[in-house]
Amino acid sequence: MKFVLEKEEISLNHPQERVFTPFIGPFDPCPPITHKTYSTPPQLFIPFQPPNLPQFSPMEALRHGTLWPALYSPYESKWGKGR
Repeated sequence: MKFVLEKEEISLNHPQERVFTPFIGPFDPCPPITHKTYSTPPQLFIPFQPPNLPQFSPMEALRHGTLWPALYSPYESKWGKGR
């Protein structure tokens, strides 16, 4: 499921991933890329650190790279796993 916001789509499966449609010129020599994606870091949407944010356990924090679940941003390679 996707929502469209001003020519941008927000995926509900990956809420930090955005999709946009680039301009495709009539004389471009390469095959067109109809949709491009980019990630938005979660700290863009948290202007200041609110008190009493939930925290990961120390081992989970090391695994996720952050102490706070609200600031966790999973990385998925576009090339697939293991690359």
